Amino acid sequence: MKKLLSLLLVGVMGGALLLSGCSVPTQGVKTDPETKTEVPVVETTTNEGDEELPVTGIGAIVDSDVRATGTFKIGYIAKNTTNPYMVAQAAGVTKAGEVMGFEAITQAPATADSVEEQVKIMEDMIQSGVDAIIVHCADSNGIMPGVRKAQDAGIIVLTIGTPASEATFLRTGVNYYETGNTIATAVAEELGGKGNMIILEGPAGAANAIERLNGIKDALAKYPGIEIVASQTANFKRTEGMSVTENLLQKYTDVQAIIGMNDESSLGAVQALKAAGKTDVLVAGFDGSTDATAAIESGDMFITYNTDPYGSGFIACAYAVKYLNDGTKPSSTFIPFPTAINDPLITKDTVVDYKTNIAWWKIIQK
Repeated sequence: MKKLLSLLLVGVMGGALLLSGCSVPTQGVKTDPETKTEVPVVETTTNEGDEELPVTGIGAIVDSDVRATGTFKIGYIAKNTTNPYMVAQAAGVTKAGEVMGFEAITQAPATADSVEEQVKIMEDMIQSGVDAIIVHCADSNGIMPGVRKAQDAGIIVLTIGTPASEATFLRTGVNYYETGNTIATAVAEELGGKGNMIILEGPAGAANAIERLNGIKDALAKYPGIEIVASQTANFKRTEGMSVTENLLQKYTDVQAIIGMNDESSLGAVQALKAAGKTDVLVAGFDGSTDATAAIESGDMFITYNTDPYGSGFIACAYAVKYLNDGTKPSSTFIPFPTAINDPLITKDTVVDYKTNIAWWKIIQK
């Protein structure tokens, strides 16, 4: 496992620029050639010195010595209350409030993934006098009216995962490019640099899905013996992951690996492979969900990446409190967490430790 991690760190340092290096990512905007829409992208900028994270640990064991020196209110807005990922992120904010000593207010749209409702919640939080707002954006452009109103009111805005289309005080959560690069490198190494692969893409035009796909493709470009025979959206859904894989397996019978853009689509691929009687295809995903953990334990999945929504909510709060305490700003508008240096990969060799000690979903199952 140490050899694998060393290979992955070498592979992603050039493209993703991890926190331990001399550069860190920041966000910008580009036009996606297929959808003709503007989407945020990860670019790089020189950063003087390393960023010392205000937290220790990852997942269920994340902690911090940051403490609020005043009476602060921090609001968090999820995309929905149905996805365990979002529930865990809200739990991370709530726990941070308990540890750091501020009032945590967590809300989500009544209609899942409604950016219009997210903006309305932001407006209400502004009126209620919050000191900072953390939001997991349902849409990068659609969230901007709320972001601008908060900024005009002197309230800092932090995003997790999908960024706002314009730079905010901070974006944290994983670097989607780096996650894609890391997982694709792991799969390529396991294949010995040869084989046919299917990619189950995320929603068309989604900034995080585009970033992750770019990371995957850049990693695989270093392995000319690996061919992407099909790359098709499964919209982050298990049902579509299954149906898309079923259809593709009829056309492409010689496949050695499938990378789903999240665990749900990957688990759908696992179902399709089982139905087709294929037991020798490597399946990779992202998130470290409960079901993906079980699939790795059983051998149905090869690998996933702990994207740690709980820790992402926690670390966003730590940066907000540091600023509210004394004006301390992070070194960049994008501080990814977790990254490859946090040992986020979950494989047959690490799954027991992950499940026993680290898994973010342990928090919401208590």
